[in-house]
This record gives sequence, C-alpha cells and structure tokens, in this order.
Amino acid sequence: MQNNRLMKEYREISRGKRDPEISLRLENENSLLRWHAVLQGPPGTPYEGGRFELKIACTSTYPLTPPQVRFVTNVFHPNVLFKTGEICLDILKEDAWTPAWTLQSVCRAVTALLSSPEADSPLNCDAGNLIRSGDVRGFASMAQMYTQLHAMASSEPGCVPSCERT
Repeated sequence: MQNNRLMKEYREISRGKRDPEISLRLENENSLLRWHAVLQGPPGTPYEGGRFELKIACTSTYPLTPPQVRFVTNVFHPNVLFKTGEICLDILKEDAWTPAWTLQSVCRAVTALLSSPEADSPLNCDAGNLIRSGDVRGFASMAQMYTQLHAMASSEPGCVPSCERT
C-alpha cells in the first residue's frame, strides 16, 4: 500500500500539484521512503525570509503510520528540539495520525506550527519559557536571530546576513 500511496504523492508533486511555499522531493530517486523538504518561513513571523530544511522518513506502513519528520535547519521554537530537530506536532503522533494526511499537508502543518507555537509542552524549554512568561518580544528576537544565522542564504561563504562586507 505504501508504495502506491507514495508513488501517487510523488506523481502529484512532479506534475506541479504543490504548495509554492514548500519544496518537496525524494532524497534518493531509488527510494520512496526518504524525502527532503524546504519550507519558506511564514510571513509576519520571526521565521520570515528563512528557508527551513526538513528530513522526512516514511516506514513501510505509511500512510497507516505517520512519517518521522525533523528539522535539519536549526530552529529556535518551543516545539522543536534544537539539537536534533525533532518536532512536537500532534499529527505526527500515532494516536492522532490519519492516512488522510499527505507529505505536503504535513509540511503545511509544520509551517503552521512556525506561525503558532505551542508553549505549554515545549521540547525547547528556553523558547517555551520566554513565551509562557510573556516575553514574546524576547522569543521573537531569538527566533529571528537563529533564522538569520541558520536559515537565510548568504552571497558570501561564512557571512551571515548581518555581517559587514569590507
């Protein structure tokens, strides 16, 4: 079943039926189980202008079980474990997953999570504590700094967007 479902998703993406804010491709043309995604940071958030890479791993039981999704790009967010990129998102849990979700819809849900962090059960306690204590400005400043450092392309190697050119 997974090969048929993943093949259908692959064909739809290849034919241009995709969200313009999400780039989704196979990691290796020989396997439908490993995917690479790039999400655009949502407008009006500290992640705006950033390009966030995800690794998506499906098991042979997909779509009956959720894929494993993690950020490759370092993200300062209460629902993302900074060291590993692990994402805390209900739809990625066995008990909340439904086969109606596709890889594209999972990517849209991750983008929505960037727009609306959930600080009540954080993986990144520093980010969660800033939001829970009411320091939304401090959280936004940290998230924006990490976005600039890790998610924005620079025209010069080793030059972060804020560095001075001589």
